[in-house]
Amino acid sequence: MRIAIIDGQGGGIGKHITDKLRRELPEHVEFLALGTNALATSVMLRAGANEGATGENAVIYNAGKVDLIVGPISILFPNAMLGELSPRMAEAIASSPARKILLPLSRAGIDIVGLKSEPLPHLIEELVRRVKEVIGNWRDLG
Repeated sequence: MRIAIIDGQGGGIGKHITDKLRRELPEHVEFLALGTNALATSVMLRAGANEGATGENAVIYNAGKVDLIVGPISILFPNAMLGELSPRMAEAIASSPARKILLPLSRAGIDIVGLKSEPLPHLIEELVRRVKEVIGNWRDLG
């Protein structure tokens, strides 16, 4: 199984996701850090991603080549992350056949109704739980 972790700006959210997934999932699971900038990619690589790539073309090219995409929900919003996430990147991520497990974090002026506010560590725990569930189901089918 190949999981893309997508983040931008300082890469802090992607770092926490990568670190937690690396500790919780089997060693054969591959992690691909896709950063909107070199700093975000570098931070996720240091947190344990197997490979990393940076920028618009890297995200567009790899979005359809992974089994699972994780990150903040803003990766689906054109011009999110202060403009680092291009409309083409958002389209490639949203159009990817990969399952997406996203954190409900957004500073893009978008409110998602029905979600309760939780601290980031709790959200990442839930993301990891769901990834484990998906991987378990994927193994059962494959």
